[in-house]
Formats: sequence, C-alpha cells, structure tokens
Amino acid sequence: MEQGNYSVGLDIGTTKIVAIIGRENEYGKIEILGTGRSKSLGVHRGVVNNITQTISSIQQAVEQAEVNAGLKIGSVVVGIAGQHIRSLQHSDYITRPNAEEVINDEDLDKLCNQVYKLVMLPGEEIIHVLPQEYKVDGQSEIKQPIGMYGGRLEANFHVVVGQVSSIKNIGRCIKSAGLDLANITLEPLASAEAVLSQEEKEAGVALIDIGGGTTDLAIFKDGIIRHTSVIPFGGNVITEDIKEGCSIIEKQAELLKMKFGSAWPGENKDNEIVSIPGLRGREPKEITLKNLSKIIHARVVEIVEQVYVEIKNYGHEEQKKKLIAGIVLTGGGSQLKHLKQLVEYITGMDTRIGYPNEHLAGDSDEEIASPLYATAVGLLMNALETSSKNTAPELEPQEQEFEGVLVEENAQAAVSGGTNTLQKERKSIFDKWSEKLKDFLDNAE
Repeated sequence: MEQGNYSVGLDIGTTKIVAIIGRENEYGKIEILGTGRSKSLGVHRGVVNNITQTISSIQQAVEQAEVNAGLKIGSVVVGIAGQHIRSLQHSDYITRPNAEEVINDEDLDKLCNQVYKLVMLPGEEIIHVLPQEYKVDGQSEIKQPIGMYGGRLEANFHVVVGQVSSIKNIGRCIKSAGLDLANITLEPLASAEAVLSQEEKEAGVALIDIGGGTTDLAIFKDGIIRHTSVIPFGGNVITEDIKEGCSIIEKQAELLKMKFGSAWPGENKDNEIVSIPGLRGREPKEITLKNLSKIIHARVVEIVEQVYVEIKNYGHEEQKKKLIAGIVLTGGGSQLKHLKQLVEYITGMDTRIGYPNEHLAGDSDEEIASPLYATAVGLLMNALETSSKNTAPELEPQEQEFEGVLVEENAQAAVSGGTNTLQKERKSIFDKWSEKLKDFLDNAE
C-alpha cells in the first residue's frame, strides 16, 4: 500500500496507549484497518514521566496494530494533554500593502505566524493558533475573509500553549519507538472531531472527555472553538479513592468501579453487598454497593464542578454565549453508570454520551465505536486530513489546515523566526515536514 492510502492516530493516554490504522473509503467514511492497545506505563496525568516505559508501551500498541492490519506504520499523529496545557485569547492585526488586492491565504498565514511569535513564559511553546473571527477594516464578525478587499486584517485567536519539555518528551518517545511524528494536536480537539456534529458546534456545546489521568474540556460556539482546558483529574483518582476507602488493591478497585460502580448513591439498597476475595488466604472483604457509590459520587461531583467552573469562566451564563446543545461526555470515564444524570443535575444542561461511530464505516468493530476510543479516532481523522492535503500537489504548505488546527509546519516556521521561506518547488510537503520535525527534535536533544 502506498503512503497516501492509510494513516495512523496514536493516543498516548494515562491508562492506555491506542494505535489505530485507517483509511477513507469511497463514501468519505473511515475504514479501520487495524488497532493496537497496550497498558500505558510511564504516563502520569497525561504527561510522560518515564520515557523507557512509554517507548515500550508505544511499540507494543504499534506492533499489535501492524499485525492486525498487515501493514507497516511509518508516521503517526499524536495527541497532547496534561495539566500544563493552558489557553488564552489574543487579538492581532496586519496592515496589507495593497488594499485593492483581495485577501488570500498568504495574508491569513502571515497573521497566524505573527501570533506564533508571541513571547511566552519561559519553557512554554505555542501548540495551536486557532482563528476565531476576523475583522476587515473595522467590519467585524467575518468568518472567512478570503476574497474580500481591505487594508487592515484583524483577528481574535484562541492560542493553546504547552510546556516545551512535555512536547519534546513525546517527540523523543515517538522517535525512539522507530516512528515519525507527522503532527501533534490537542486531545480535546481530536475528541471533538470524532464525536461532535457541526450543528452542535454551531449551537454551542461543551465536550468533556474524561480520561484516566485528565479531564479535557473543549467549548464550541458558532462553529468555532472558544475555550479549551485540561483538568488534572480523571478516572484514576476515582479508582484510587475506592482503593483507599475500601482497603483493597488497585486491580480490584478498578473492577469494582467498572462492574458495580455508579455515580448516583440513591439507587443502591443498603443490603446490596459484594464480596472481594482476601489476599493470600485472608478473609474476604464485604463491601456495600451504597458505600461504593458514595465514594464514587463524591469524587465525580468534584470533577464535574471543576469542569462547570471552566464552562462558567467561558461565559455560558451570558445570553449570547449560551451553550444550547449542552454537554457531550466522552472518554473511558463517561461509561460510569448514571454519570449523565449526575452531570445534568449539577449543571442543569442537556447531556449526552458521545460515541465516535458517526464517521466510521458501517462494518467497523463495535469496540472502536466506544467512547473509550474517541480521542484515537479523532487523531486518525486528523492524520487522514493531513495526509490528503499532503498528497494534493497543487496545495501550498500553508494550506494544510484541519478545521482551524494549523499544522506544525507553521509553528516551526515561527519558532525559527520565520526564516523558512516556503519553497515553490514540488518537493512533497510531507518530506519537508518530516525534515523540519527531525531537525526540531535533534536540536531538542
């Protein structure tokens, strides 16, 4: 198979690492060719803290996916999360030399590259620059200014910032696992691609992705990303609480949570008891399901309230910013029983569970359509989008854009002080891409 035919998304999570190989079929749906999953060792709250273990976990997942698909994996698109991620709003403008010429892609890129040169705190780097609305000569609320005339082009940007060291560590793990890094994208944005419909993004929606180590939030309104945030709590802290509260080992706590756990204590009767075998011949422990769900309830309420604070910070309570489509829950943690009802109760917003099956071909494995794989499917969609732009010869490198997520190409141009003038010769974008990333990672060491 040629490179352009299939792409790979790699989700490096706190509890699991998932590699998904897929391609687009003739109906524009994604056909999954192979998946690999391994236990994630060496990642804590979305950040790599043991490179050797992470590399071997990545290799395991990738090998499994290769065997399933009968294909060799070359480059991957990876997601980034973790509590070091923060976002900020920024406005910038450029003055065009000739107001009689129409605004084109180059003007937009020039404006975006200008934002990449913003001075960040020491040790931070811009991951994404996402344009929101444009202004042309004072005329505001323009979604797409290409083709208009004007001398002053202004825009509001949603800038996502992360720690350089975390980004480099991910790059190093990918490189050491024998893979090329095609792109890095923010995990909540990837999950949003997989589970949200365009109507929801227009109406206003908050996507809450509850993973093992972090809970990611992405808010959309009028089809544009408005707010992103990463909260450093996820399903693992719930397991930890059960372990402490019931004095049992982690493995048993995880099983209890998945099998009998509920976010709503009211539904369990006092006499419902589950017996846990004791360690090494000790007496078995008896745990009431009411106590179990009280422990889970307390922690889930804490997580949901933190997310709700972020939703209020965005301004959900203002009439103009109201999120009409409410909340979409996804990620492994969203499978907890009665979580949807609890979220509705705390926030008063309509809630549904998000499944990434809308974009998948009909014959896909049911397991992949689980909320657990939302981020991985979103990363695969990003990878397919990037590679389809790469293979189109008439496209300039600047035009590699995925729903407003600018590819690292521009980021690197900005990092190097804009010195890399885009060559016009037909050297494939993908080659330039990998060269740039290799240089970046080599310099990082």
